[in-house]
Amino acid sequence: MLNEIYNSCEEDMKSGIEHMLKDFKTLRTGKVTTSVLDNIKIDYYGTPTPLDQVGSVIAADATTIIVNPWEKHLLSDIESAISAANVGATPNNDGEQIKLFFPAMTVEQRQESVKKMKGMGENAKVSIRNDRKHANDQIKKLEKDKEITQDESKSAQDNIQKITDKYITKIDAIVKDKEAEILKV
Repeated sequence: MLNEIYNSCEEDMKSGIEHMLKDFKTLRTGKVTTSVLDNIKIDYYGTPTPLDQVGSVIAADATTIIVNPWEKHLLSDIESAISAANVGATPNNDGEQIKLFFPAMTVEQRQESVKKMKGMGENAKVSIRNDRKHANDQIKKLEKDKEITQDESKSAQDNIQKITDKYITKIDAIVKDKEAEILKV
């Protein structure tokens, strides 16, 4: 019974970290990645469709992304969607493909990316604390229903706190590594 609560809590906390790492992919670091275009949707025959499902999206080098649509009539739609998304580069349409040339990041842009990244880390910590609260509430309910003793409840809550501390420490380490990566010129 308590082991189920521990396992459920730990799974929730793992998914919180995975969500944070997914959010990190939308940040711009020193080297451009195609994930900066992940949230862009194109109107494809009336359906909002992710950009990578209407063409190939590749990072040609550290500062260039090339979008090659499978249907050429989508070029103007893709170009306007990228412009509206404000990804930090102006789309260049040559009639065949769209090229995005990202300028090298300035120190201020790097610091802004770090600031956003730290905010994402704080959101992940809040999520983990919410998972802790949920698990502790379940434990307190078991105690109230006389399914576990007060000592077992206290011990279980201590275990939940240890799990929480482990994941908060993990987040701090990930954020610190990512900060060093972003600020490295």
